[in-house]
Amino acid sequence: MPAMTATIDGLAPFRWLGLPESDGGGPPLGVIFSVAYFRGLGAAEVARRFSRGTDPGTVMGFDGLIERVWEFVEETEGGYGGGHVGIVEAGEWCVAVEPHGWLTILSDVVAELSRGCEMLSINRHDYASVSDLVYAIDGEIVTTFPVGRPHDRHGADPDLLNDLLHELGMYPDLLDDPPGTATPDPAALSQAFALAARITGVPFTVDMLDHPMLVARIADL
Repeated sequence: MPAMTATIDGLAPFRWLGLPESDGGGPPLGVIFSVAYFRGLGAAEVARRFSRGTDPGTVMGFDGLIERVWEFVEETEGGYGGGHVGIVEAGEWCVAVEPHGWLTILSDVVAELSRGCEMLSINRHDYASVSDLVYAIDGEIVTTFPVGRPHDRHGADPDLLNDLLHELGMYPDLLDDPPGTATPDPAALSQAFALAARITGVPFTVDMLDHPMLVARIADL
């Protein structure tokens, strides 16, 4: 019982990321976003990779990022993501926030962005009824799975994170989907971000959005 209590308490800083749309989604990110962590790259290099060298980035706050995102969404009618990423340096890692976006869980994009570094990304997309977690090293996806379904994982070394999955109650050994997983589970999203914090040492809490960000355009990746 103490172990379960610790797990529940450990998810508290990440519950905002999985709030249902009726409660505003993951305010202020909403119900469509990606968060990617990069180890071994500085913010300027992350911006260069996302923009394919076309945008060195501009330092601004989260509100400025959101303004650019919604301008892009209106121009493109929402079918091409948010078009921009905001990057925050956090120790050995950079965290790239992609509001209204999903690029950082696409396998071809991950292969390019993770060259020569370690990368972990998590996506939430309620309208597509899917969220994913991807962990990659030097262009190769090591393990990836739908959030809430870690037993449905694949990659070059799909079992690499199993010990951490067990610690967080994510059940990597199930043979079938647990009941009630037809749509993304808010608690599962919290678990995914708790897992990211264990791997990176960087907890993605809401106050991270208060930090100045290097905001860059996303080129066709």
